[in-house]
Amino acid sequence: MLSKTRASLYVLALGIHLPRLVIADTDSPLVTSANRLEEVTVSATRSTRRIEDVPASVTVIGAQKIEQEGARDIKDLFRNELDVSVRAGPTRFGMGGNSSARAGNEGINIRGLGGNQVLMLVDGIRIPNGFNFGAFATGRGDFLDIDGLKSVEVLRGPASTQYGSDGLAGAVSFRTLDPSDLLRSQSVAAFSRLSYASIDRSTAATLAAAGQREAWQGMVLGSYRLGHETATHGDDASKTLMRTQANPANYRNRYLLGKAVYSLSAAQQLTLTAESQYRTQATEVYSARALRPTAPRATLDFDTRDRIERDRVSLEHRVTDFNAAWVQSAETKIYWQDALVNQFTEEERVRSQPRTRDNTYRTRLVGLTSQFESNLSGWVNQKLTYGFDWSQAQVSGLRNGTVPPYGEVFPVKPFPDSRYTQSGIFGQSEIELGSVSVIPGLRFDHYQISPSNDSYVGATPQRSQGQAVTPRLGAVWKWMPAVSPYAQIARGFRAPTPEQVNNGFSNLAAGYTSIGNAELKPEYADSIELGARGSIHGFRYSIAGFDNRYKNFISQQRIAGRGRPTNPFVYQYVNLSTARIRGVVLSTDTKIDDRWSLQAGIAYLKGTTEINGRVQPLDSVEPLKAIVGVRYDAGQWGARGNITYSAPKSVGDIAQAVETQFAPGASTVLDLGWFWKPNRNLTFNVNINNAFDAKYWRWSDMRGLEEASAVKDAYTAAGRNVQFSLRYDY
Repeated sequence: MLSKTRASLYVLALGIHLPRLVIADTDSPLVTSANRLEEVTVSATRSTRRIEDVPASVTVIGAQKIEQEGARDIKDLFRNELDVSVRAGPTRFGMGGNSSARAGNEGINIRGLGGNQVLMLVDGIRIPNGFNFGAFATGRGDFLDIDGLKSVEVLRGPASTQYGSDGLAGAVSFRTLDPSDLLRSQSVAAFSRLSYASIDRSTAATLAAAGQREAWQGMVLGSYRLGHETATHGDDASKTLMRTQANPANYRNRYLLGKAVYSLSAAQQLTLTAESQYRTQATEVYSARALRPTAPRATLDFDTRDRIERDRVSLEHRVTDFNAAWVQSAETKIYWQDALVNQFTEEERVRSQPRTRDNTYRTRLVGLTSQFESNLSGWVNQKLTYGFDWSQAQVSGLRNGTVPPYGEVFPVKPFPDSRYTQSGIFGQSEIELGSVSVIPGLRFDHYQISPSNDSYVGATPQRSQGQAVTPRLGAVWKWMPAVSPYAQIARGFRAPTPEQVNNGFSNLAAGYTSIGNAELKPEYADSIELGARGSIHGFRYSIAGFDNRYKNFISQQRIAGRGRPTNPFVYQYVNLSTARIRGVVLSTDTKIDDRWSLQAGIAYLKGTTEINGRVQPLDSVEPLKAIVGVRYDAGQWGARGNITYSAPKSVGDIAQAVETQFAPGASTVLDLGWFWKPNRNLTFNVNINNAFDAKYWRWSDMRGLEEASAVKDAYTAAGRNVQFSLRYDY
């Protein structure tokens, strides 16, 4: 068994000698920013284009890879990405301001920014924003179910020219299965899949069936997963705040997907999609119990029940006629989506009344989008992509329960019910000039927040509106097979959200209040990316360097007051901080022979933020990461191994507040995988993750942890764990 030091040196040595490495084909276990040169992307330009022909870094992850690696959720899905991570801390939340892991898989971090600053789409429909108010915290990642996906695209860099608000750091597009993905050349097809993962002792079953008759195609997919808490490497099983083992939890996730496709003609299709997800989790939070259960108001018991729901219906009309004179392709989609998060908490205390909290955050969304493509020829060949997007969300929140904090009365709304309207028009040209492709794009967006006074007891709600223009210019030069340089400059923006414009929370008895700010400006990003891709005697590589500058970050600040009932502290969301993130991502891709291949990639990012003239590190930026893998594929069976090295996080790279933050050391983790197809219909997949049972911390999950904390082990990643699945295609 390799020691951690030897394994780390091995990874670094391979990284230095990348030109000698080779990497797998499309189903390689390593997915980096540009090692899918033969893949096709839609998200980068909103039109179909090969990845090697886009001036940006894009990853395309297919259903086969998702299944082979045993991904249970988006955290597993992006485990082997160099510059993408998902934050999901340990379940150690409380009744007060501690919300650790209450939001589940909080969201996706792309190149140092995450949360609501990354756009997430399912079939082109926005996933609801995350929300945080003290201990009430909702995430975005658990609105998704991996079992219904056929592909995932990760676009790095500002995506506002394509999609409008929110894509400051990038966009992640999830695409669900279509009937044709199952049918292929058959009239009836189906598959069933069973899986187990020891990391949370979860079992899952998926069943899907599709059929076609004349002009009709249909598909139904259902998935059900039962699981428990995600393991840590902690060994303290006490039922107090000193516990480092994971708190006991039980979750259930039900997912349904249905599609009906009707061909109006050879060129026209109508697609009706219905999707429903329902997830519940009950947690016994031992870590919230007091160390001394006799102290006044000490917590004796703490239980939570959380529920997540997302339902949507969409109708899409598509026309494709390559012989048409003006418009060769047109797509129009109307949709409705209802997403809800409910978090219920019960707390039993010494010599005090039991307390409960019943908090709800809901987003109802309707929208319309149309997109057109026109191919023009003449002295220059170009493809025009243009259209519009419109959506309107009804956003609401409610805090309820018993025994409210001193000075408060339940129920209360943390912000007024709001109608959030976003609309935009966009245009893009893909100009082909011999070996050079030039892709300019421009978009205009308008947003409006219209709050309601209904049952709202805070300050008078304020309307807010604004607009943004987001240009983009990219170019790819196919100079020679060995070197194809590309460059892109782009602007992104993120509009203020209803809860930021009208954050209305007041406790005058305790001496504090918050007020709205209708003058909030959008957050902006200005990005430049330079890179090159190429192939030399079968060896493929990709290198990308980027510099992203952000301004007008929205932050809640104290703007007035002395903390007394007659002169309370006044808090308000304001445009305050700026940030800069830059870095380099390198990956290679070449096969040794028909069966063996190697993988290698490395990413280095550096981020700083400035608030009131004070510059400090940006904690959301991950440390250096390198991945080296090997794969053997004989068709009927195959095996693979990945070594992932994460550099230590030095104290100088961490923002320091009052308390010094914990800086985890380096880690080296080995993951193994194996598949076997005894016949064309049956597939076994087995994965052994963290095969050496290394004890380590993921920076994404534990940042903010104090150096003086006595429960650091509660934030460790899981030790050795096994996942396997069995699939049968009918």
